[in-house]
Amino acid sequence: MAAPVAAVQRLFEACREVFNDAGPGAVPPPAGIERVKAVLDSFTAADVGLTPNMSYFRRVDPRGTPKITYLHLYKCEAFSIGIFCLPSRGVIPLHNHPGMTVFSKLLFGTMHVKSYDWAAAQQDIPDVQLQGPRLAKVKSDGILTAPRETSVLYPEDGGNMHCFTAQNACAVLDVLGPPYDDGSGRHCQYYNVSSSTISVGGSMLLPGGDRYEWLEESEPPEGFYLVGSTYMGPRISDQ
Repeated sequence: MAAPVAAVQRLFEACREVFNDAGPGAVPPPAGIERVKAVLDSFTAADVGLTPNMSYFRRVDPRGTPKITYLHLYKCEAFSIGIFCLPSRGVIPLHNHPGMTVFSKLLFGTMHVKSYDWAAAQQDIPDVQLQGPRLAKVKSDGILTAPRETSVLYPEDGGNMHCFTAQNACAVLDVLGPPYDDGSGRHCQYYNVSSSTISVGGSMLLPGGDRYEWLEESEPPEGFYLVGSTYMGPRISDQ
């Protein structure tokens, strides 16, 4: 009897077929999205050899900002697979995913997630300014706890810009298609919220409606440390 195929290998094979079939930079069709999502929905931390007591999730200095560790599993022109390891109170600042479809699976832990989509992309508001601060619609703002379904964001929907704040040790497995590439115009841009929240409905201000905030481009926050480390779990074969 053949040995069972490792979860990471099943994920790689699904991503390879789905993103290659979609074509360079294209959003996969719904059936492809569901295929990758179904593989990730069944993922556990054990499938990638992670536990919350590993060194990635320890706060070295309880008074400082904890560093975030990235474990690289695979990358090609069409997609990448990796894991973000956040200690308690670790923060991945607000950033975007230009032209990308992203699958995020929270393997363990509890985190606060806030995400946005540009108001102009949603066609919510006419004549939204495109220079300086831009108006963005709040897509989500709440606490997520594992186990839970995989979340999917798209180039113009689903919360393309997001930030994570770990409430305890958290591990997030991400699939990005296509991956960041400055040369192809997919630069990771960070943002700050530049003013208070307002509520907007169409071209009118309506109390209690959808939430919007002004976002402005920024440099990565001081004290944000993202470091790479060697992934020690089951390997991916791309043969």
